Amino acid sequence: MTTRPADSAARDLFDEMARWPIYDPHSHIDPHRPAARHLDEILGYHYYTELAHSAGMPAALVAAELSPDTRVANLAGWLDRIDNTVQYSWLTEIARTFYDFTDPITSYNIGDLAAKADKHSQGSAWDDRVWHATNLETVFLTNDFDDPLTGWDTTKFVPCLRTDDLVLKLHQPKTLERLRKTTNLDVQDLEGLKKSIGVLFDRFVKAGARACAISLPPDFSPTPANPKLAVTPIRRALNGLDLRPDEHEEIRRTVFWMLAEFCADYKLPFDLMIGPIRDIYPAGVSGGRDLFDRRVSLREYRDLFNHFSSVTFPVSTLSPDASAELVAYAWIFPNVVPMGHWWYSNVPTFIRADLEARLQAVPKTKQVGYYSDAYKLEFVLPKFNTFRKTLAEVLAEDAIKGRGWSVERALELARLVLIENPKRIFARPAS
Repeated sequence: MTTRPADSAARDLFDEMARWPIYDPHSHIDPHRPAARHLDEILGYHYYTELAHSAGMPAALVAAELSPDTRVANLAGWLDRIDNTVQYSWLTEIARTFYDFTDPITSYNIGDLAAKADKHSQGSAWDDRVWHATNLETVFLTNDFDDPLTGWDTTKFVPCLRTDDLVLKLHQPKTLERLRKTTNLDVQDLEGLKKSIGVLFDRFVKAGARACAISLPPDFSPTPANPKLAVTPIRRALNGLDLRPDEHEEIRRTVFWMLAEFCADYKLPFDLMIGPIRDIYPAGVSGGRDLFDRRVSLREYRDLFNHFSSVTFPVSTLSPDASAELVAYAWIFPNVVPMGHWWYSNVPTFIRADLEARLQAVPKTKQVGYYSDAYKLEFVLPKFNTFRKTLAEVLAEDAIKGRGWSVERALELARLVLIENPKRIFARPAS
């Protein structure tokens, strides 16, 4: 269990929140194998490999071609250098909660922990056990546009149409091949592209999807599309011809705007995750090569928010110092919703600052408190507990002590941002 807050009011709030079910509106869980079977699937989370590498571990020690046992043994030797981090606290909570392992994790006892974490023989029964121990109600997935969307309970694991490849990689032959195969359409021009994307939305919504999502680089500017200008670049892209930089940009804007139009038509929220620059550190470990650009501004999205007033845009920004701008946009735009605390902003100090601003300035009915971004179910509980603890401390200090709220009123607000708001915002679209 996450360390309980020191303040008594915060402890009461946290203890009550810890009893609530978890509604997780964004993850990278594989619904066919949602929980880990080997400790390597826990320690292989990019947080641990990139932090260990930052502390001096050669990236080759966790290379994909090594065996899982070897990677675990190699990484264990560097854990003592990162045991000050919040990410390490997630690891110890996982070990205690799911593996009944309470000793400090070292290179000497990593074999014992790995033995306890070996769940191959339990299969889906282990998935169920982690689900119930976490008290999960719903977890949203990240589905490629060509995911077959079959083989799992979509009321528990909710599909979400991830569209990065359509916007940023449409010109690549592999993307086009996937699109044509998935839609069974020979896409050759702008009209054919629009029809094929409509097929994708229809298939996802029928499969239970409740959101569309995309991660966008800081230089992206979603200005209104100009179909006349886009006709030729898109035709060239769809036929494998070389493109100029301005044609790439026209394609990105056009496809993105088209996605927003379909979100309006299908009444889906459009999750925007803004800011990552890919491959800043090519020598890093897998998943640990991307950073953010502090020059990113939501000003570039003003036309989008104004034009698509019927579309809800849950927004996550990667840079910790982008929070003030997101608060301001959520302050005046009814369709802009601050969502979670993403990646480099997902540490208690940054969460606390963001939370204080959002709770003081943004209407309480339009905040999505947290999402796990997890790749395995075991991470959902410790990550949500980190947020719950920070939320409890902020409410105890600012609302209860600062403004004289009762514990009950503070808990009502906590339930809104943790459960009720995301359930309403990401409700199944009306047929």
